[in-house]
Amino acid sequence: MNDSPSHWNFFSNFAHILVCLAEDPHARLRDVAERVGITERSASRLVSELDRAGILTRVKDGRRNMYVIDTGQHLRHPLEAHCTVGDMLAFILSPEKVRELDMQRRNPELLVDNQR
Repeated sequence: MNDSPSHWNFFSNFAHILVCLAEDPHARLRDVAERVGITERSASRLVSELDRAGILTRVKDGRRNMYVIDTGQHLRHPLEAHCTVGDMLAFILSPEKVRELDMQRRNPELLVDNQR
């Protein structure tokens, strides 16, 4: 029997990126990458893919980006397509945080106002 620890996770790096940006929509990708355990370049590529898929939107605020997550988007794999991004995030984050994200999605200007 092999006693070496396994190095797999239940959630993908896409999910980890979303969790990080849900916790801090103003986070720098460098910080997100460090938390997820990937390079900044990989984090940037994953965020771009999430942006193209409509799961998150980048909002410019001066020189910084803020990220608005569309909690109403459905997950992509057929086994989980009945769940939304918000459902997935609610599994990890508090229900209050998911409600806050949903409000930010409907009113992105709240993100800019909260930063100032």
